[in-house]
Order: sequence, then structure tokens, then C-alpha cells
Amino acid sequence: MNQHQALIVGLAALAISACAPSASQLKKAIEADPSIVFGAIEKHPDKFIEVVNKAAQDAQKKSQERAQEDEAKSRDTEFANPLKPDIETPRVIFGKVDAPITIVEYSDFECPFCSRGYSTVKQVMEEYKDQVRVIFKHLPLDFHPLALPAAKYYEALARQGAGKSEKFHDLIFQNQGELKTKKEAFLKESAKKVGADMAKLAKDMEDPKIMEQITKDMEEAKKFNISGTPGFIINGVSLRGAYPFPEFKAIIDRHLKK
Repeated sequence: MNQHQALIVGLAALAISACAPSASQLKKAIEADPSIVFGAIEKHPDKFIEVVNKAAQDAQKKSQERAQEDEAKSRDTEFANPLKPDIETPRVIFGKVDAPITIVEYSDFECPFCSRGYSTVKQVMEEYKDQVRVIFKHLPLDFHPLALPAAKYYEALARQGAGKSEKFHDLIFQNQGELKTKKEAFLKESAKKVGADMAKLAKDMEDPKIMEQITKDMEEAKKFNISGTPGFIINGVSLRGAYPFPEFKAIIDRHLKK
């Protein structure tokens, strides 16, 4: 047991025995005779566990409070100085093209957390209707081998119509289990379901511009410190992770009030 661990155990033993020496006195006593601590623990093991658990819970609560405070400060900064993702280049847009709220999403078709994000974004669009539009961008992670091929399918399908790529997007996230088991065969199956011209699709997927677009999305995500998926930028304010609907609502409502 090192000195730091001994001090923690000693403080727990102090709470058990209701003594009140100073921290320096307690440290010296423990170093001189560690059996003081062990004796108190053996005498009151249940109380010792209770004290240690409470200390851990208190420490976790304080850590969460600090994280929330830091996040609130960061969010205020972004409301004052919004992040500026590229939304000028031609992209598929889910929702009304001129909606006042733009959600830029960085996602991975194979990521289970992105599936949660998909469900939440659907809820957001249902709740806010014409007030929200979504631009879906790509952040395929290295350990998801089907994410990059799926992104290529999505962008190639966009050349045959935004509706086809959006339907493909929905099919993949609604059936991630089949993607896992059938692999790329499921991507082809889904493309056929949305009415793709498969010959054109195969040709377009080989176009270097498709990969250039995906790479550009990945670089943009990195610029905004989004390294995991999903990540969102809502009119310049970021959410990093599969946050529930109330977190989106808080940001959107604040934007709309402005």
C-alpha cells in the first residue's frame, strides 16, 4: 500500500472511529503503525465499505458537476462564436432546404451509437418539422470495415437522386444487424430496394470525387475535435456523442428564441 492509498484508508478508518486528528497526525500514525487502520476495518467492515462507497459516489458526483459546468461554458462560447462547417457545397439535405436550424451530422453507418443518433435525429425532425434540416456527413472509423463502403454507396446514390440516398441511409440504420451478417451484400440489396441503377452506381463509386468528399468530411470533423461518432453541429453548436432528444431540444430552442 502506498502513502496515498494509506491516507484514503486511514480517512475511512477515522470516520469509523469518530476520531479527529489532523491529516498530518493521521499520516504519521499510519506510517508508524498501519495495524491501526486494519484493526478499525476489521472491527467495522460494513461501516468501512459504506464510508468508502459514499466517498466514491461523492467524488463521481463532483466530477460530473465539473464536466457539466465545463460543457455549459463551452456551449456558451459556441453560441457566441459558432462553428462553421461547410454547408455550401451540393449535398443531400434531409428536411426543408431553407429551414432555420441546420444540423450537420458526422456519422458511421456501422456504428451502433450512430444508430441511436439516427433515431434521435428522426425524433428531432418529427418534433420540429420544417424548422430543421440535416446534412449527413461521413466519419467512417477504421475498426468498422463496412462504414467506408456504405459511405461510398450513399454518395454515389445521391447522384441518382437525394431521395434514393436518404432511403438507403434509413435502411442501413434500421437494419444494422443485417449489415453485420450480410456485409456488402446487404449494401447492394439495399441499393436495389431504393431503385438504384446498379450499373451507374458501380461506375460512380469508382469516381475519385466520391472518396474526396468523404475525406473532406473526415477532415472537417477532425477540425472540430470530433473523433468519435456520432457528432453533431447544430447551427454552430456541437454535440459530441449519441445524446438524447432533450439535449438537441435545449440547443434548438435556444437558437429559435434568438
